[in-house]
Amino acid sequence: MTISTTMFQEEAAMTPSVADPGAPVAAAVELSALGKTFAAGAVTALSDVSLTVAAGEFVSLIGPSGCGKSTLMRIIADLETPSSGTVTVHGKSARQARIDQDYGIAFQQAGLLEWRTVAANVELPLELHRVPKAQRRARSAELLAMAGLSEFADRYPAELSGGMQQRVAIARALAREPSLLLMDEPFGALDEMTRERMQGELLRIAGETGAAVVFVTHSIPEAVYLSDRVVVLSARPGRIRDIVATGGWDRQADSDVRSSGEFFAAVAAVRAALRGEHDHTVAGEQGPR
Repeated sequence: MTISTTMFQEEAAMTPSVADPGAPVAAAVELSALGKTFAAGAVTALSDVSLTVAAGEFVSLIGPSGCGKSTLMRIIADLETPSSGTVTVHGKSARQARIDQDYGIAFQQAGLLEWRTVAANVELPLELHRVPKAQRRARSAELLAMAGLSEFADRYPAELSGGMQQRVAIARALAREPSLLLMDEPFGALDEMTRERMQGELLRIAGETGAAVVFVTHSIPEAVYLSDRVVVLSARPGRIRDIVATGGWDRQADSDVRSSGEFFAAVAAVRAALRGEHDHTVAGEQGPR
């Protein structure tokens, strides 16, 4: 996917309203009876998807290829329009949430601007929100250090490998410490060591900022390690087949969690759900725990 400056520029300077501290916190994402068809109704990608992602919750979407995971992500990001149903992001329409830049995005393709340096790509959301130059540079340097790319700050995307470009895109998505991160297989192009380090950094950042995360992956262990809940989609048309509650461990402190019995049990539960062996999700289970 190519990400143009338009996505960032559209009303980027809009000042958000001051929230009532006593008001209830809106869900990060609310999907109700969502459906999507393509080619004049010839292909149904999604059917009757209802899901609530609570503020601060980490939810992964997993399912067979072509089940509509990426389409669902693009609908939340206002890059696709649903054919039926509704979607709200922090209590707003998906379009308003995009205009207000209430989320950061990192998709399969890095979508970097080729004429900007690595550092300038990371700074772009901050620049469009008129963050002072010194603060932009400090934040960019911090994120590039996290991604292991400090020495490439002055390079251009064409000089980087695909995996390195993706790490820049992830850093850019985190630039404004968004309250929601939308991530479509962002670690797929990374080597295993970098992937695990980025997973840990993502959990740390999400924990520190309180950001909710909606994360698409084909990796069952990755989904289980990162998520509070794993949403298992059926083959096309994508429907929610099951929701598996995961976690119960301190992922940020316990580096051996992937070797625990609880972890393997959760992986087995997701694998069984993908095979259709535990198709027992009910409407009440689709909200936050």
